[in-house]
Amino acid sequence: MNDRQDEHARLNVTAPPWSYNPSAWRQRIPICLLALVAFVIAAYMALYQWRLIDNVWDPVFGKQSKRVLDSDLAKWMHHLFGVSDAALGALAYLGDAIFGLAGSTRRWQYRPWLVILFGIDVIPLGIVSAVLVFCQATIVGNWCFLCIVTAVISLVLVYMAYDEVWSSLKYLYRVWKATRSSRIVWNALWGFPRRETELVASDMIRRAAQCGPV
Repeated sequence: MNDRQDEHARLNVTAPPWSYNPSAWRQRIPICLLALVAFVIAAYMALYQWRLIDNVWDPVFGKQSKRVLDSDLAKWMHHLFGVSDAALGALAYLGDAIFGLAGSTRRWQYRPWLVILFGIDVIPLGIVSAVLVFCQATIVGNWCFLCIVTAVISLVLVYMAYDEVWSSLKYLYRVWKATRSSRIVWNALWGFPRRETELVASDMIRRAAQCGPV
């Protein structure tokens, strides 16, 4: 029992510059749940674009959603990426959920590559979703209720996920500042244990516990 408690305490540490652990499950589970909701919505819209269903539910804008999903912009994106924009979004949201569940509650230090990959999936998706909603009004001239819902979720995901990404980037920067070695930074990125990286992380955690954000 004591060993399990010690392991829990070792993994659940404050991650600078925050006063909490952004890799904790209480931080990541809500992200995963929101991503899964967005995945279901995007997959539903993809079914319409694939003509597997005849209509798209929209309690606000009615048939405008179909015009957006059938617009020249949507067709251009399909031609560009080889898959419909809704299906592409569904894959990205599913990736958010999978990356959010992977790794320990200290992955900001032990798996920075995973956190950065998570951020690459979440942050650009939020930006693209916001741009697409803007294009609905300026280019397509119609609105899509479910598209707006997924765009809002995307922006919320960016807000909820950026702290963990920032902690990993700050850790890597501190490793570089302390060692000036690209090899050691590379090892830190992939989570290979080194005495130098452990010292950097321990110092960051100690200072955060004693003095607050560092």
